[in-house]
This record gives sequence, structure tokens and C-alpha cells, in this order.
Amino acid sequence: MRRIARGFFIVWVALRYGLDELVLTSFQNPLIRRLARILTLGRRLEAPRGQRLREALESLGPIFVKFGQVLSTRRDLLPPDIADELAWLQDRVPPFDSAIAVATIERAFRRPIAEIFEQFDTTPVASASIAQVHFATLRLPDGSLREVAVKVLRPGMRKVIDKDLELMAMMAGWVEGLSADGKRLKPRQVVAEFDKYLHDELDLVREAANAAQLRRNMAKLDMLLIPEMFWDWCHPEVMVMERMKGVPIAQLDRIRAAGVDIKKLARDGVTIFFTQVFRDGFFHGDMHPGNIQVSLAPETFGRYIALDFGIVGTLTESDKEYLAQNFAAFFRRDYKRVAELHLESGWVPPGTRIDELEAAIRTVCEPYFDRPLRQISLGMVLMRLFQTSRRFHVEIQPQLVLLQKTLLNIEGLGRQLDPELDLWATAKPFLEKWMADQIGPRKLWEQLRAEGPRYAKLLPQLPRLLHDYLAQRPGDDRRELQELLAAHKRTHRLLQAVIWGGTGFVLGMLVMQVLPRLHWL
Repeated sequence: MRRIARGFFIVWVALRYGLDELVLTSFQNPLIRRLARILTLGRRLEAPRGQRLREALESLGPIFVKFGQVLSTRRDLLPPDIADELAWLQDRVPPFDSAIAVATIERAFRRPIAEIFEQFDTTPVASASIAQVHFATLRLPDGSLREVAVKVLRPGMRKVIDKDLELMAMMAGWVEGLSADGKRLKPRQVVAEFDKYLHDELDLVREAANAAQLRRNMAKLDMLLIPEMFWDWCHPEVMVMERMKGVPIAQLDRIRAAGVDIKKLARDGVTIFFTQVFRDGFFHGDMHPGNIQVSLAPETFGRYIALDFGIVGTLTESDKEYLAQNFAAFFRRDYKRVAELHLESGWVPPGTRIDELEAAIRTVCEPYFDRPLRQISLGMVLMRLFQTSRRFHVEIQPQLVLLQKTLLNIEGLGRQLDPELDLWATAKPFLEKWMADQIGPRKLWEQLRAEGPRYAKLLPQLPRLLHDYLAQRPGDDRRELQELLAAHKRTHRLLQAVIWGGTGFVLGMLVMQVLPRLHWL
């Protein structure tokens, strides 16, 4: 009953804010269309559609706000007015009561907040769908003071999310059955993937571990700052980290006025992304403008600051090789190689004809080469390749879908900073170097070094293993030979039976044909 009541509330909110204009246009069921017209009779909708969608998502609660945040990153699929309005959900969600945040911190660490922090600002500085952030001053064990940011999970989030995800899954099933575009959009798979990301974000210790890994990976690049985690004060519901002081990337005029080289900033963003993807196989998966700042401090001037590490993507060595070779083959217009890569990766069924897949990829990709190289969107190219793959019954791995979304975010941000940014010219040297490293002596040495401990343990055992193998082998050979001879005899007897039976059948047919003729003679 609670699920049904929640479903009716969602429908009521959708009708109240006029979301039927955005959602129900694709439904072909005449009963649904007629019901929508009756329920919306006399309704006045003066606010823009994007604002109405944002307000409706805020009314429905945190999980729908998070869904709106995900949608806001897909500017390739949304009209600009809706994408701009949904972008307000990234860090402007109404905060929850600070007293609840204090109670959560005290419950997590079993100490009064005054014993944990020298100073705690009860006014949140940022509020999102999953958590909100407060500034504080922390006294370390050595007596020094550090300015920190305290991230506190919204209360009761897991129960709310689980209930709404169940409802969204049920509604996704309805959409697939009733909407003209339902099956193509695969709403149930979208909800399942959304479920995974949300539950990952509910564990702030996991987020802290993600941040620590990225900080370690990026330490020597001198382009990206990631806050330090204070592990003594990290809990699934509370995370204490270094306070970062930067200017949000959306405040471009302020960054430019400070003297930051905007073109270099755009190129650095591309370099950071491709370094995380192809060097580390571990990348920030939620790089919307609300999570990116630029440092104006003298010692770190012009560097990016990354925040919010709840969603990260990981790639295997085969994933990275597949992507790098796809990009390289695409820009050589070697569509046959792109098709072969799909088959070699195992994502295309073995019986797929390479020439058919090559023709489909050529149809999708060739129009891009009628425009200047700097105008080619790598994110769109990747998305088109995935779409082509789906036509050939391929299920693209979730980590590559997340990568494609992140690449679109990075590419959009880079071109917002520098409209003339040539993403391929920036990425090509990196990809070429990475591919060369995969087959060079350096890669061989790294693999040998990684396998060294295993070889060191195995080498002393080799004489004994070889002796045991040779000692047991004759017996094994005799046994295998006896089994082989027995199987041969069985096969021989079966073959004889088939031959004699076939011969008898043929002779019988001949007799049946000859006897009538002899009778007439």
C-alpha cells in the first residue's frame, strides 16, 4: 500500500508541474493520453518547463534529485534549457537541519562534537542529494590545527532510496510496456545501474578510499589537487577531509580575471582525464561543474581541485587497449579495424560478419570527417560506436558507459573553457605514447617485475615438480593408451554395425525393386 501511495504521489507531482508534457508525449496508449487530458484540464503552467522539472524532482525527494543530477550531465541528449535548469541540482539542494548533522557526527564517533572539533560551522556550505558539507577546525594528535570539511550523510537515506528504487523499477517496467520508446531506452537497466551507483555513494568510507587512491595516482602530475582524508574521523555516515580553497569552475569570469591561462586549463583537463583512464584505469566518474574548482593560491595557482568521489570508474587492461585502439583506428578511418576490435573484444557474437559491422560503423562515423578535426566530439564518437554495437546484439560494459558519460562532461567543460580546443590533438600524443608503452621493453620489464615474486617461489620447486611429472607419466600414458584402445574398439564395432546395417538396407531396397519385374517377366 505504501508503494501504491508513493506511486500516486509521484503521478500527482508530475501532473502538478506539467511533466506530462515532457514524458507522456511518447505514450501511444489512448487511455493514458485521454486520462492525462482530463486530469490536466484547466491547469495553468506559467513557469518554464526546465524550472518545473527541477522543482518536481526536488519535491519528490533525494533520489529523484540525484536522478536529475545524472540527467543534467547529458547535454548531448537534453535541450539546453532543461540541462541548464537541472544543473542547479548539482550543489544547491535544500540542506537538512544542522542539529541532525551534529547528532549524526556524535553518534558515529560516540563523542560530543566539542571534543572532536575546535570549531564547527553549523551552517552548511554545500548541500547535495546524498549529503551536505560543513566547515570545521580539527585538532590533530600532534596538537596542530587543520581546517577541514565534514561531509555528513542525509538521515534515513538508505530506506528512502531502497523504497524509491523499487518503485522506479516497477515504473520502468510499465514504461517498457506502454511507451513507444520504452524498449529502446531500456529503463529497467538504467534503474539497475542507477541503483548500483547510489548504494556505492551511501558509504562515505568507500568515497574516502576512492579519494585516497586518486590523490596517490595524481600526486606527480601537478595539475590536480585532491583533499587529504583524515582516517581517524571517517565513518560510513561521516567523512572528514582537508578543506580545499578554490573558485568553482562555473565562475569563469573570476578565474580569468585572476590571470589563469584558460586555454592551458582546458588542455590540462583533457590530460588529467586521459591520464586517469589510460595510465591508471581509475577515473573520477562524476566530473560535473559542481565538483570542480580552480586553485588561486600562489603555490598551486591554476590547478584543478576535484571534489565528491562517490562515483569512480575502473578499467581493465583489455578495456584500455580496446578504447585506445578504437580511437586510433577511427581517426585513421580504418573502419575494418574498428569492426575487428569489436569482435576481438568478445562483445560481438562470433558469427558476426566483419564486412556488415564495418559498413555500419562507416555509416555512423564517416560524416564526422566532413568537419574540422577540432569540432569532432570524441564523446559522441564513442556513444555512436556503442549504439552501433547494440545493433549487433552487444551489451556494452557498465564501466564504459560511465566512461562515455564522463568523457562528454570533460569535453563539454573543455570547450566551454576554450571553444577552439582540439580534443584529439591534445589526446593523440598521450594515446600514442600509451600504446607504444604497451608493446615496448618497458612494459615487458614491468610485467616481469610484477611476476617476479611468483617466479622466485616457483623456481626452487621446478626440479621436484619435473621429477614427479616424469615418474608418473609412464603410468599415465599406459592408462590413457588403454582407454584410447577401448574407445577405438567400441567405435570400430559401432562402425561395423552401421556399415552392415546400411548394406542390408540397400540390398533390401534392391530386392524390393527387382522382384516385381521378375514376376512380370
